[in-house]
Amino acid sequence: MNANKFKKPILWSYYLSSCSWRVRIALNLKKIDYEYKAVDLLKKMGGDQFSEGFSRLNPKQEVPVLFIDNQYLTQSIPIIEYLDETRKDGFRILPEDPVKRAKSRIIAEIINSGVQPYQNANVIKRINNESKEMRIKWLDFYLNKGLNSVEEALKETKGKYCVGNKISIADLCLVPQVYSAKRYKIDLAKYPLINSINLELENLPEFVKANPENQPDALK
Repeated sequence: MNANKFKKPILWSYYLSSCSWRVRIALNLKKIDYEYKAVDLLKKMGGDQFSEGFSRLNPKQEVPVLFIDNQYLTQSIPIIEYLDETRKDGFRILPEDPVKRAKSRIIAEIINSGVQPYQNANVIKRINNESKEMRIKWLDFYLNKGLNSVEEALKETKGKYCVGNKISIADLCLVPQVYSAKRYKIDLAKYPLINSINLELENLPEFVKANPENQPDALK
């Protein structure tokens, strides 16, 4: 695909969104220059995601949304896979080996479906309406349950990174999730494999560039 004939990619993102963060890492690894459009999910008068304009981009009213190749794409995992499938030169995010590819997708999906939804901004807003105590118990239970599953999976697959010694889609999901777990005061000492991989990844240039505090909408 001749990507040069298309307009510059645009990413609608929120700096603390772990799903947006995954896509930012992927774009960096693929060396894709893009325009960043901030979507404030937590505005006091209602988040930008509920605006009429953004709702047309994504009726589910969530980030990320990526405009690329004259297409509007939503959901972080399909976006990452699209980037890998359409830009095969250079860094590959999905392993060529089918077993490693499946294992990397399994870890990514544990995080994507089994952890992140429980800390989604919409979920936390509703739980906060009940009580702070309920929010703490909710996050402690579901985030630890998911992270424990990831730790167990890593016993089989871990090398330098989640699946062997090459970065994969699993790693793109892991780093933002570790950051979120720290924000919610989860005890990560119980997860030595997760911690060791995170330490390998978090200082790589493509990951640093994608970090929340390095985004245009980060609170200074």
